[in-house]
Amino acid sequence: MLNWKPAAIGLSLEGFYFVYESQIQLLMKKLNLTQQYKTYFTFKTAPEIVEIEPAQFLSLTGKGDPSEKSFSEKIQALYTVAYAIKFMCKQLDKDFTVSKLEGLWWYDENKFGNVSMEEAPKVIARSEWEYRLLIRMPDYIIENDVNRGVETAFAKKKLELIKEIEFFRMNEGKSVQMLHVGPFSKEGETLQEMKKLIEENRFQKNGLHHEIYLSDFNRTAPDKLKTILREPVK
Repeated sequence: MLNWKPAAIGLSLEGFYFVYESQIQLLMKKLNLTQQYKTYFTFKTAPEIVEIEPAQFLSLTGKGDPSEKSFSEKIQALYTVAYAIKFMCKQLDKDFTVSKLEGLWWYDENKFGNVSMEEAPKVIARSEWEYRLLIRMPDYIIENDVNRGVETAFAKKKLELIKEIEFFRMNEGKSVQMLHVGPFSKEGETLQEMKKLIEENRFQKNGLHHEIYLSDFNRTAPDKLKTILREPVK
C-alpha cells in the first residue's frame, strides 16, 4: 500500500506543494553499479581485451575449498557489511544497489611452481586455493565508511568474520576476459580460449585470476552459471 502521508512542504512559483514519501522514493536516484561501471561489468562470449578502471571494494581473504562452510560464512559476512554501508548511504540520499560477488584466486607458486590457472584445478588440491572475496563499492565510499559499516554490522550480527573485512583498492588496467557459462569445473575450457588471445598478443600475466559471479551459485543450476573470467596482462 502506498504511503500518502505528506513528508515535506515546499514552495514553488505556483505556491505551496506537498512532497509525499512515496514520491521522494521515486525521485531519489539509486546508483546501480553495473550500469555506472559498464566497462567493468560488460562481457562477451569470446575472449576480448579490455581496459579496467581503478576500483574499490569490501574485501575478505581466505584459503581452502570453496565448497566448505567457511567459504559461505565469509560471503555472508561480506554482504552483511555491504548492506550496512548501503543503509548508511541511503540515509544520506546516496543509495546504491549492492554489487555482485567477486573473487581473486591464486596459489603458493613457491610450493607448486608456475602452474597455469587452467591447469591449477587439476593438480592443486582445493584445500590449497587462496582467495580474496570482493564486493565493489561506489567511488564516494572511503575507508572510514567501511570501518563504520564493519562496526555497525558486527554490533547487529556478532559474526567474528565481520571484523576481518577491509577496504581494498585495485587497478587491473589492461586485461583479457570472457564470459564463462557453465559449472566452475569447466572454467578451464574458457581459460584455454583466453590463453590463445594472450599468446597471440604476447601478453604476460600482470595480476591475479579474477572472477565476477553474475549468478547466485546457490540458486542457479551449474550448467546455467554465468561468470566473467578476467586475467590482467601487460
